[in-house]
Amino acid sequence: MAKKEHLEFLEKGVEVWNDWRKENPYLKPDLSGTELFGYELAGINFSYSDLRSINLSNANLFKANLSDANLSKAKLTGAKIIQANLMRADFSQANLMGANLDKSTLTKTKFERANLAHTILSETDIRWADLTWANLLGANLVKANLSKANLTGAFLIQANLDDAKLISTLLNRANLSGSSFKRANLAYAELIQANLIETKFIEANLNDANLRAAIMVQTDFEKSNLSDSRIFGISAWRLNLKGTNQTNLIISDVDEPEISVDNLEVAQFVYLLLHNEKIREVINTVANKAVLILGRFTPERKIILDTIRQELRKYGYLPILFDFDKPSDRDFTETIMTLAGLSKFVIADISEPKSSPLESQTIIPNFMIPFVPIIQEDENPFSMLTDLQNKHDWVLATVSYKDKDELIKYFKERILKRAEEKFQEIKIRKLKEMQPPIPISEFR
Repeated sequence: MAKKEHLEFLEKGVEVWNDWRKENPYLKPDLSGTELFGYELAGINFSYSDLRSINLSNANLFKANLSDANLSKAKLTGAKIIQANLMRADFSQANLMGANLDKSTLTKTKFERANLAHTILSETDIRWADLTWANLLGANLVKANLSKANLTGAFLIQANLDDAKLISTLLNRANLSGSSFKRANLAYAELIQANLIETKFIEANLNDANLRAAIMVQTDFEKSNLSDSRIFGISAWRLNLKGTNQTNLIISDVDEPEISVDNLEVAQFVYLLLHNEKIREVINTVANKAVLILGRFTPERKIILDTIRQELRKYGYLPILFDFDKPSDRDFTETIMTLAGLSKFVIADISEPKSSPLESQTIIPNFMIPFVPIIQEDENPFSMLTDLQNKHDWVLATVSYKDKDELIKYFKERILKRAEEKFQEIKIRKLKEMQPPIPISEFR
């Protein structure tokens, strides 16, 4: 509880309070639990004060001295703490939601589990501060200096840290989803197990950063520097790496021989290739068992496609289902080319519409793999198919079926057996066509 005599000096105004503090330099005022909502306290000296559970919401603390003060569990929502000195102060579990701490000094300040949601902390000095598990949702930290601060487990969703300094900052297990770090300096920072979903690191410096086991989904690293960073165990999906420096990315763990690559997106695969005993088995399974199924996902056709998928599983194949009805852009073409290259053969349901599917024209000329067209009875194949069958003998004769039951009945004999026979024929042909190497001295 606050001491009565200390409250009496405070009621006399900031000037009287500050003079009293000068006359008693070793005194530690006790204002704990006091209601000071909306008070005008600009320039006040609250250093070394006991301000636990105090209510300073909407108070004006412009250029106030709060160094070494204890404000744990204090309420400072909406408070103006601009250009204030908060060095080594303790704000553990305090509520500063919506407060303005613009250009303040927070060096070595403790904000453990504090609520700093939507606070303004731009151009603040927060070096060595303790922000473990703090709530910084939507906070403005533009040009703030957070070097060597501890933000372990901090909640930084949609926070703005553009041009901020986070050199050697701890961000382990922090949630940075949707936050912005444009031009920020995160050299030597630790982001172990951090959530980086949709985080923007545009033109950011992450040189020598530790990103071990970080989650990266649609993370933007455009023109950033990731050189020499540690990326063991990351999860990376749909990253923007345009103009990104990815040299010497360390994919091995700290207790393993150091292995580095120069591409973030292939890092996971390279590590698995080197360390997972089953990876070769996985690759062989895909190469020998994957079957690409092409068709349209209309309600009528989906029944047939699902039937094909179930039959393939029954015979130990790995079905990959692909919908025709997608935009025919570059990504679409590249996707289907990749899937075809991974497959042992292709089964294409060319029933309705009768227009020539782009997928057939994309796959057939580029991949010497069995292509099995099937079509519902009483329908006609697209006109280009006959030309493709005449030109490329790996395109099998079109199989027609009356309904799902008939397709199941003859699936093994009329589709799988023919596809496997053609696969073996192509395999033998390729072996015969292999040319012996030419000695370098005789090469022309």
